[in-house]
Amino acid sequence: MSNQALPKNETNNETDITKVIAFFKTLQDRICQALEAADGSGTFVEDNWLRKEGGGGRTRVMTNGTLVEQGGVNFSVVSGDKLPPSATAHRPELAGRTWQACGVSLVIHPKNPNIPTAHANVRFFIAEKEGETPVWWFGGGFDLTPFYPKDEDVEHWHQTAFDLCQPFGDNVYNDHKKWCDEYFYLKHRDETRGVGGLFFDDLNQWDFDTCFDYVKAVGQGFIDAYVPIMQRRKDDNYGEPERQFQLYRRGRYVEFNLVFDRGTLFGLQSGGRTESILMSMPPLARWEYNYQPEEGSAEASLADYLSPKDWLKVL
Repeated sequence: MSNQALPKNETNNETDITKVIAFFKTLQDRICQALEAADGSGTFVEDNWLRKEGGGGRTRVMTNGTLVEQGGVNFSVVSGDKLPPSATAHRPELAGRTWQACGVSLVIHPKNPNIPTAHANVRFFIAEKEGETPVWWFGGGFDLTPFYPKDEDVEHWHQTAFDLCQPFGDNVYNDHKKWCDEYFYLKHRDETRGVGGLFFDDLNQWDFDTCFDYVKAVGQGFIDAYVPIMQRRKDDNYGEPERQFQLYRRGRYVEFNLVFDRGTLFGLQSGGRTESILMSMPPLARWEYNYQPEEGSAEASLADYLSPKDWLKVL
């Protein structure tokens, strides 16, 4: 699977990390408010933390809400004098630079198996060295992991992604959707983590303000894409068999985060706060040896959704 970055802007224009940090804090507030309103009873508890190497953040976690079994929405801004191996392995030119990174990341694990798990993040990175041009980029995206997928939900998710991408170019949705399909892919299972969405990294081929505007659109787009799905599925019936299948499929989510996710590796290798980094883990999950769903069952049909498709044409 390819993870080709977008073309670089060699004349990186003036950056302003302070306004990025301010927006990310506001975005965290907006997302938490939207999710609390959708849940109806759950509230996010905030845990402020500092990082001894530089920076800190606000971790907000909801547990045992009406809809959300566990979910977290994190804001962080961290810095350091030396990048961890997970960063310099991909970009050796960053060695010897001081760096700052900030972002918002979230994962929502609902109780009802008919409501998909959702993940999103937006982030900014800048590395500097005296006498040299700063190296900066944005990254982020959002992806959806259903257990009992509904075509209406998948189409809405991707239509929202398509619409927010359009002002930035006709190819942006296709490029970032493809990148999402390739990144959130479990090689050892030969399946995608879910039905995808958007993913991008090393985003600096536009000027700073345009890149920043796109990140703003992605952040708001997550709310527009996910909350309607929560509201549509909140009263769908389920029983113990559906719950057990949900827990089994959550195991795949854990596998991806611990084996493949670069953000998890960067956070742990850069001395990040372990509790906040592993907030993405589900509260419960299970593994079953050689599980095979019954032929023709709803559980078996999930496999049809775990390979890349043009969802806006297929559905």
